[in-house]
Amino acid sequence: MAQRTWFITGISSGFGRHMTEQLLERGDRVAGTVRNLDVVDDLKEKYGDLLWVAHLDVTDTPAIYTVVNRAFDQLGTIDVVVSNAGYGLIGAAEELTDEQITHQINTNLVGSIQLVRASLPHLRAQGGGRIIQLSTVGGQAAFAGGSLYHATKWGIEGFIEAVRQEVAPFHIGVTIVEPGGARTNFRHHSIKLASRMEAYDISPAAQARKIVEDKTAVSIGDPAKMAAIMIDSVDQHPAPKRIALGSDCYQVIHQALTGRLQELEAQKELAYSTDFPKEG
Repeated sequence: MAQRTWFITGISSGFGRHMTEQLLERGDRVAGTVRNLDVVDDLKEKYGDLLWVAHLDVTDTPAIYTVVNRAFDQLGTIDVVVSNAGYGLIGAAEELTDEQITHQINTNLVGSIQLVRASLPHLRAQGGGRIIQLSTVGGQAAFAGGSLYHATKWGIEGFIEAVRQEVAPFHIGVTIVEPGGARTNFRHHSIKLASRMEAYDISPAAQARKIVEDKTAVSIGDPAKMAAIMIDSVDQHPAPKRIALGSDCYQVIHQALTGRLQELEAQKELAYSTDFPKEG
């Protein structure tokens, strides 16, 4: 297998870390970004020049362009760009502060959009490549207590769906990955909780808070297996549009899409009734 070069945001933990470890172990090069350079010292010591690391906070748009440009300049061809950095924000919409809302959107949505935009000129110039966008089961289904998280994930999925069509003539494949629950540190370390409002104790949003606060809960998904599937997807032609990972993800998305289709079908006559009569 020919050596590939990958650019991955957020390699300090979770899926980013799993992908990086697997790729380096098989001899691929990884350009990874972190907010704290020290957290990947072990990987740098073990794999040396195979790992290129840069500091990046994806809420800093100018920094995204600087880091992406530097990576392509120094490494040459980058075969795959993985937009992985992000976090969850849990709380009823009314419980969230303006600052929390802005930071969630700037990280998960704007940061991902700008990473793709920064990468596209380089991918076009080199004649193609792949983009993998990490989303979630929450990019296709929504739960009380996750309004802003869902807003960012539904938003990035719409963006990626359109971009996939725009860049197809340039031989750039684009894939959205939708993992369910996985045994990473996402739930207990990468989720931020809004301040509790007593009024919402009777709301379903309170259940989302309880799930996050339950430190004994164990997710069903194996992140190493999920990371391997993301990596292997690059060998598929054409690039898969979406990859759902985890039995929980499959079940939730299936239920959500089935319900939406049933609701749409029930409105068919109503929808058609708003057209002008056909001429002739």
